[in-house]
Amino acid sequence: MLKPIGQAYTSRTVELDSEKVTDVTLQPATDKEIADTIAVMGGDDWRMWMEALSEEGLLAPGVRTIAYSYIGPELTWPIYRDGTIGAAKKDLDRTAAALDAMLSRKLEGHAVVSVNKAVVTQASAAIPVVPLYVSALLKILRAGQLDESPIQQMRRLFNDFLVGATDPKTDADGRVRLDDREMRPDVQAEVAALFPQVTTENLRELTDFAGFQREFRNLFGFEVEGVDYERPVETDLAW
Repeated sequence: MLKPIGQAYTSRTVELDSEKVTDVTLQPATDKEIADTIAVMGGDDWRMWMEALSEEGLLAPGVRTIAYSYIGPELTWPIYRDGTIGAAKKDLDRTAAALDAMLSRKLEGHAVVSVNKAVVTQASAAIPVVPLYVSALLKILRAGQLDESPIQQMRRLFNDFLVGATDPKTDADGRVRLDDREMRPDVQAEVAALFPQVTTENLRELTDFAGFQREFRNLFGFEVEGVDYERPVETDLAW
């Protein structure tokens, strides 16, 4: 469930289909919805996989395992970090600590959480408030030549934190931070100033909503650069 915890939350979002900037109010999650979200989006599957691999002797000495996460700015915390998804992410952090202790003891290995920057995915597009935030963020990051695509971000993870880095740089909670550009104080100050100014009428002018839309459609194979969509394609193939 994509819901706040404790009390209702009202903020602004953009509807992807109508392109309207609107207010949205979300009711708080029930205890069962919180527990179910943690079960699906928390660290339980990760823990079971790593324990099963360990029990079968399939992990090499010095093994490292990584889970991806997101924190984001205070602007999105009521629906994200302090909401049901955030509760699951906190469970992921606890799982990382437990797995790290187990792997360190058995194999001198490590488990770590990588906190990544906001990206356009089917999930992020479905979370109220986040599409408008990301559209504003993309505008600021691209203007400052700070933006990274998902593959560029993963390349930086391996180059700067994993390959040859036996003791990768982490934050106070032991997490790798790939959201450092997004969370720069100057970037967040610009996003916070821009966010309340956006209306349906100036959406495309003040934000990179067009870029958000394009990346979202790219996920499903549409508007991909270099593809000739007018070229005939055989869709009925016999095997």
